[in-house]
Amino acid sequence: MGLPVGLLLGVGLLGAAAAGCGYESCPATKAGMLNVHLIPHTHNDVGWLKTVDQYFYGARNDIQHAGVQYILDSVIPQLLADPTKRFIYVEVAFFYRWWRLQAESMRQAVRQLVSEGRLEFINGGWCMNDEAATHYNAMIDQMTLGLRFLQETFGECGRPRAAWHIDPFGHSREQASLFAQMGFDGFFFGRLDYQDKANREQLREMEQIWRASASLQPPSADLFTGVLPNGYNPPLSLCWDQFCSDNPIVDDASDENNVNSLVAYFLETAAAQAKHYRTNHIVMTMGSDFQYENANLWYKNMDKLIKHVNMQQLNGSQVHVLYSTPTCYLWELFRANLSWSLKYDDFFPYADGPHHFWTGYFTSRPAFKRYERLSNNFLQVCNQLEALAGPMARTGPYGEGDSTVLRRAMAVAQHHDAVSGTEKQHVANDYAKRLAAGWDACQVLVSNALASISGNKENFIYCNYLNISVCPLTESASTFMVILYNPLGRRVSWNVRLPVKGATYSVTDPNGQTVANEVVPVSNFTRAVRRDRGDATHELIFPASAPPLGYSSYTVLKTASKDLHSRLAKRIREQAQPRVDAWSPREIQNEHLRVQFDPVTGLLTEIQNLDKSILLPVSQNFFWYNASIGNDDNVQASGAYIFRPNRSEPFRVAERAHTHLVKNKLVQEVYQNFSSWCSQVVRLYAGQPYVELEWTVGPIPIDDGLGKEIISRFKTSLQTEGRFYTDSNGREILERRRDYRATWNLSQTEPVAGNYYPVNSRIYIKNKKFQLTVLTDRSQGGSSVADGSVELMVHRRLLYDDSRGVGEPLLEPGVYNDGLVVRGRHLVFLDTVESSAYQHRLQAQQEFMAPQLVLAPGGGPSFHRGQRSLKQFSALKQELPPSVHLLTLAQWDPSSVLIRLEHQFERGESANGSQPITVDLLHLFSSFTITSLQEMSLVANQKREAMKRLSWRPATGAARRPPYPPLNPLGVTLQPMEIRTFLATIQYTGPRGGQAEL
Repeated sequence: MGLPVGLLLGVGLLGAAAAGCGYESCPATKAGMLNVHLIPHTHNDVGWLKTVDQYFYGARNDIQHAGVQYILDSVIPQLLADPTKRFIYVEVAFFYRWWRLQAESMRQAVRQLVSEGRLEFINGGWCMNDEAATHYNAMIDQMTLGLRFLQETFGECGRPRAAWHIDPFGHSREQASLFAQMGFDGFFFGRLDYQDKANREQLREMEQIWRASASLQPPSADLFTGVLPNGYNPPLSLCWDQFCSDNPIVDDASDENNVNSLVAYFLETAAAQAKHYRTNHIVMTMGSDFQYENANLWYKNMDKLIKHVNMQQLNGSQVHVLYSTPTCYLWELFRANLSWSLKYDDFFPYADGPHHFWTGYFTSRPAFKRYERLSNNFLQVCNQLEALAGPMARTGPYGEGDSTVLRRAMAVAQHHDAVSGTEKQHVANDYAKRLAAGWDACQVLVSNALASISGNKENFIYCNYLNISVCPLTESASTFMVILYNPLGRRVSWNVRLPVKGATYSVTDPNGQTVANEVVPVSNFTRAVRRDRGDATHELIFPASAPPLGYSSYTVLKTASKDLHSRLAKRIREQAQPRVDAWSPREIQNEHLRVQFDPVTGLLTEIQNLDKSILLPVSQNFFWYNASIGNDDNVQASGAYIFRPNRSEPFRVAERAHTHLVKNKLVQEVYQNFSSWCSQVVRLYAGQPYVELEWTVGPIPIDDGLGKEIISRFKTSLQTEGRFYTDSNGREILERRRDYRATWNLSQTEPVAGNYYPVNSRIYIKNKKFQLTVLTDRSQGGSSVADGSVELMVHRRLLYDDSRGVGEPLLEPGVYNDGLVVRGRHLVFLDTVESSAYQHRLQAQQEFMAPQLVLAPGGGPSFHRGQRSLKQFSALKQELPPSVHLLTLAQWDPSSVLIRLEHQFERGESANGSQPITVDLLHLFSSFTITSLQEMSLVANQKREAMKRLSWRPATGAARRPPYPPLNPLGVTLQPMEIRTFLATIQYTGPRGGQAEL
């Protein structure tokens, strides 16, 4: 292949019209004419109807004809043959795989194309991530992974200038903020609400500046944003892929000659489109899903289109057509020097027609959504320990550790048909399998790291089924170690809960002090879920704590005092008995909260904040919406994407719950059984400032032929005036108003589904004084469909496909093929409006960066002869302030680490939390010494001082970009919601106190 490629490359160089890449490579346009930018592109889902591998290799074409490797094989020769041609590519997960298979001659040819801007990478993440169900931590990581590959492979010419989310089903404000902080000059997307689009077309506001943060100083989070005219498809009748049935352009002497009619049609189409946009430049997306396997079809017809349309200029036409890219289109919009209107909200929810709200996927595949969130948690632990232990983490007594497997699996899981839950079942299985392989590789790394740091080679055990009380070690061993690793930069307390078969235990902390513990029975709820996967009879509960960025080791010993055993066994039996106090409401209480229940129905009725003397009537119950299968108004059914109940009022799962009470010194719990498939534990641990609701739902019954969408609904007396609040990808909070959109007059066709929004980490309602906040443990759909109420959709099981392409009903089989069972937690805070942010910010952070439990039988040999055993360890010299989050600590290369510090409060939301804060980064870590420090862009592909984004002019006055102060490692100041990213060259502190340089 070397010689032909070289010849073609030579032709390309001789005929090149532009030098350089980026904006320098853009083709000439014509002033005074309507310039139509044709963007040849392909959209390659990183899994959807087929798995990632099946899409790349072109396997299982019986499902969908698609083979990504052939697309790149076909496009590259077309570009090499003609210097005027352009192509953009987006999904680095696929390009990376293709690149590894290429000979050096082809790699050189591609590098040349990239250096000339003829092959251009757009967006540049490992995938094109979802924007509703994704958490900002994972979004940043997947973008960093893709952009790093492009930077290392192609240098500055591999850095995308434009973000490109043409297929995600709605767009979050935080996504735009992050894109701006990553250094993008603009953002183009394809999908927005059909009413919003019609309104924007009429007002010619298809392009504007998105002010994507209420906290960051403009224009830090300002992003020029454009809506593409046809989603991401070509105009009607102008699709020339092998999958299309449109006529080719015939310009020979033939009865099939259609040049005149097609040119006339094209000019009409361009003129009609131009009416909706403000400049003399418009864009046409020439491609679609998995197109360009035979690129010649596309390019041959586009060549003819360009030739014949431009020839009309001799006859007075004012239309000029050219091959282009999003970057070059963006450059022309910038050069137009217009002022642009500002957008402050987001683009949720998305509907593509009346009754067609894409709000079901906020909850679809809830078990995978939780697994993805847990996987992010473990990946951060893995990253941190790799950075703290250095080479000994990657090669050690447990084998070869590798964080890359989980990093890539997590990046794939962010795809807009992965964590969204909109893929086929076998593809969902494949995503989970990839994450599981990543866990395995990271467990080896974590074991190596813990052994090297602690000084002991223990038989480390990872019990991943603790949520259903399964862990063979704790069930069978008479003594064992519990290592609690804390990935946060501040000390945390955590209630450890382990399955056991004994009745009495002693627990000691790292200093040998006795720790209070309790033993409670494994509930019937848990026994029903786990079935034959474990047989623990009890759960051991004890409070633990771990220092910042470190661990504490606890020792558990089963005791055998007969008197104590009999007394405790009696107490455990008493705890498990249902208690009915007919003359007074049930209640549970700790130092901070009192929770009351109706003695007849067993339902929650009231929450009291004892610290603030706040009493709020709160009822909570489970309901189900009957999923629509279509009706006379519209044939739309509820499915993986679409939420459409067949009526606005849901059905109660049960009018009352069968309850029993467990009370001891450490925890008070009310077990509520609503039905054979729905139960809940309302729990208060000692010292806990929130109410924990652990719900278990499934298998959802479908014997009655009805699809069901299950919600947990809270009703209060708060006067909320139609307003509620949800987070954006786990960061800033947006106000929502029922039946309202900020930028157009909404015609509401679905009073429930049309008011659902993505809840990534929290939802709350408030009046002028008090606030009720609910934290989630995964992404869910949520709303307030009536004043004073909050609801979260926890599970859905549907019998019909919703006709959006996936071709399957959302009918997850679960482990036993009788339907999926899901268990999760909602954490409920009741506080004053002023104090609520400080509570929910810190707790939400602790939920997504939860301590990692690692178990061991104990008694392992020393890691190095003579090495002191460490039962407690912190990698920080001092605890970080509560408002500062160590977002990232990860190995970058053998001599440097990537560090991100984040201010996790918004401006003005907390008197204490929202203040600027300064950190001494140079002396923060104890495990290594920072020898040099470079501040970077958010995704670490540009030096901070070298970032020069295009300065767009807002209609309300220019936002001045303040000069960035020089970096002072002794005093890194963070403003509210600011993330600062650093590459630090380090020297490790050796195990014997010396310096060990990598």
